[in-house]
Amino acid sequence: MSVGVLLLTHESMGAALVSAARHVLGRLPLPVEVQEVAANADPDQMLFAAAARARDLDGGDGVLVLSDLYGATPCNVANRLPKLGVRMHCVSGLNLPMLLRVLNYP
Repeated sequence: MSVGVLLLTHESMGAALVSAARHVLGRLPLPVEVQEVAANADPDQMLFAAAARARDLDGGDGVLVLSDLYGATPCNVANRLPKLGVRMHCVSGLNLPMLLRVLNYP
């Protein structure tokens, strides 16, 4: 069993962080997915898309959702995931050192 990692961020940020993590680590030791929220995105549509991704990532131990900014739409969407039955914990303030720490100590 393992924990999946879902990056729920504003557009382009999540993909850039995963790319940088791959550059540093070579191979990602945990399953990682990115759900980026565009400025004009419908939060409800993002919620259902994020829930589907989170369920796919759940290897039995739940999902760690990392969001970029507390109180912004990606974080607010993440905080609604448990209402859809997603087993998860959310941490906001995502940055590259945080992502590398999560991936280095799964």
